[in-house]
Amino acid sequence: MTSQPNTQINLPADFSVEYAEDEQMAAMQQAFAEAQVQLRTIRDFIRFCVSQLRVHDVVVAQGTNDVFAEAAAIVLQTLSLDWSADEQILDCRLTDGEKAEILTLLQRRIVERKPLSYLINLAYFCDLPFYVDERVLIPRSPMAELIRQEFYPYFESNELVERLAGERVHTDLAHDSGTEFFEHGLYDKHLAQPERMLDLCTGSGCIAIALASRFPDAMIDASDIDKDALAVAAVNVEHHDIAHQVQLIESNLFAKIPAEQQYDLIISNPPYVDAATMADLPPEFLHEPDHALAAGQDGLDLVHQILYHAPDYLSRDGLLVCEVGDSEWALRQAYPDIQFDWLTFAHGGHGVFAIDREELVEYRELFAEFVRDLNG
Repeated sequence: MTSQPNTQINLPADFSVEYAEDEQMAAMQQAFAEAQVQLRTIRDFIRFCVSQLRVHDVVVAQGTNDVFAEAAAIVLQTLSLDWSADEQILDCRLTDGEKAEILTLLQRRIVERKPLSYLINLAYFCDLPFYVDERVLIPRSPMAELIRQEFYPYFESNELVERLAGERVHTDLAHDSGTEFFEHGLYDKHLAQPERMLDLCTGSGCIAIALASRFPDAMIDASDIDKDALAVAAVNVEHHDIAHQVQLIESNLFAKIPAEQQYDLIISNPPYVDAATMADLPPEFLHEPDHALAAGQDGLDLVHQILYHAPDYLSRDGLLVCEVGDSEWALRQAYPDIQFDWLTFAHGGHGVFAIDREELVEYRELFAEFVRDLNG
């Protein structure tokens, strides 16, 4: 007589009895038990994960773009497969043990409301893997597109990007490189590729390391005020064997950046969430460090300081690229006379501007007024 597989999914030890006895939890346990017995393939479990994520209103916006991508990541990561696994493997059958592991991870994702990247300590940025935990934000900036295209056409490109640019915007290059060229709106200057770059508020180090991967001859400084975040960044620098290119600096914005440093590019994804949004964040976002999100009443406390101090650290033709997300409107209201170069993205994203050193110097007194107000 064949024994039946164990259909009980083990809850983490810190779950409350009250939660476990909740009707919704009981219904989920029943659905999971049926899935363990009745579902067979990778495709089956991805579909099941999608349904459960939707039924339980799980917020998906940290490391994956939609519930399908999240579901695929849950299943494929558990099976030690690439997240972009070939279609042909989706109909492969799973063992009972593999099923149980997938369902356990899915249940933790639903009940704990902890982002998947924190549960598996893995996030991807610019096609590169990064270690993450709750000391740092989960990488998800649209600036990955700019890095992939090496900030063309502001800077000269390598042969790959030049070839893509020759195909023009939105051209399907899947038959060739699998990449598209997209005009984000950067100034058309064709300057020499940057030799020195600064990643301000580096967090996990993902932007700095991605820059190093695309600009192998450049030196990148990566700064953050948070020692814990820099510890995570150090793990990633070591993992990618990039210490010869990326230097980590503990600094409150520019405070400990050597004054003689002149950067061709400063890129920053600083805290920019306003007070109203912070007060109404979904549970998933409460797992992220709030000091890496919150930036005052309008979300611009750090951005004003970056705008004011950046020209002291930029080379003559240097460029500042900064993300402010939904605080874009507040920045436009703060500086109505400044025409920031607001960039567009092929795969979604907004609230990223570019401004060169010349413009930063021209409007510096406006930036100074806001900095003086912040300093009281």
